[in-house]
Amino acid sequence: MTDVAGGRPWRRWWSVGGGAFVLAAGLVFWIFTDGDTGVADPDDDTQVAAGQLVYATNCASCHGANLEGQPEWRSPLPTGGLAAPPHDETGHTWHHPDAMLFSYTKVGAHRTLGMADFKSNMPAFEDTLSDGDIWAVLAFIKSRWPPEVRARQERIGD
Repeated sequence: MTDVAGGRPWRRWWSVGGGAFVLAAGLVFWIFTDGDTGVADPDDDTQVAAGQLVYATNCASCHGANLEGQPEWRSPLPTGGLAAPPHDETGHTWHHPDAMLFSYTKVGAHRTLGMADFKSNMPAFEDTLSDGDIWAVLAFIKSRWPPEVRARQERIGD
């Protein structure tokens, strides 16, 4: 069976199906192994896909579905602290190394910064998200940054 150009259409379907299978198998592996790689890899399609799901469920309500953050995020709220910042390239997330972003997400501002009086409206997620989930969210966020922003953030180091 060949197509008009003389190719083999089954090969095309096999490669598409094979790619979908690999991605699905990767997501299943991620779910059952907790996905804890200890790194946020924005080039790992499986990690990014898992992070996108976790972000949509746990982060988007404050930080925005498109990583845009809340309006006037640099201005103090009447209750103290700041609004949720954007996680896209317009925010300051990329100004911090991955280890700090991971810690801030897992244990919160007070423990990460060592400042008991620091006012943050972001909860710690250590009882809600696994380490793998947090790394996946960071990979998803980083995957949305332009290459030059990713490169600058990588140079900050841990």
